[in-house]
Amino acid sequence: MRAGYGAGEVLHGIDLAVAPGGVTALLGANGAGKTTTLRAICGMVRRSGDIRLGGEPIERAATEDVARRGIAHVPDGRGTFMELTVAENLRLGAYARRDRGVAEDTERMLGHFPALRPRLRQQAGTLSGGEQQMLAIARALLGRPRLLLLDEPSFGLAPLIVRQIFDILAEIRAEAGIGILLVEQNASLALALADHACILESGRVALAGPAEAVGRDDQVRRVYLGY
Repeated sequence: MRAGYGAGEVLHGIDLAVAPGGVTALLGANGAGKTTTLRAICGMVRRSGDIRLGGEPIERAATEDVARRGIAHVPDGRGTFMELTVAENLRLGAYARRDRGVAEDTERMLGHFPALRPRLRQQAGTLSGGEQQMLAIARALLGRPRLLLLDEPSFGLAPLIVRQIFDILAEIRAEAGIGILLVEQNASLALALADHACILESGRVALAGPAEAVGRDDQVRRVYLGY
């Protein structure tokens, strides 16, 4: 896949995969192309190449069609609708569904993110940063996606909240079998959750392999991961 903005190219032919029910961590320095990768999958930037969801090509699909086919994107900055209540944000997550399981799934999300339950009538903009991130993830999951794209879910959050969110992601992944493509600056945390890791450097794949092996390699940690 290649992608960029205007005439400039940011991704120079990257190749990665996310298994159903698996987690692929997309790591690299700022400017490596991680966020652009997520935006390219969603059709938000100029892109070319072969992009498939469950074997079906989506590289020519518009962003709204990509969402309908089962890809949910939680961007950096969380992307909640600040003027709407928590309950309204959750309802928006399921707006395209026509099945009868929305209420049950909403209750399940409130079980995963109990901090949201007493805030249902509260405007999303008044939530803490951690609560906003929980809301953004819960809203995305209410669309019953096949693939969840997460961009820096730990950014700006206290370590305890980050740990709670990653524990919940592990539960949801095991429960629902959703594939997750995770962009995360906290490499050690991302690798602990992931099955597979892909390290980007200047818009190219510098290294890819099992997450455990990537995290165990001292040279990789020093050169690419900074810990």
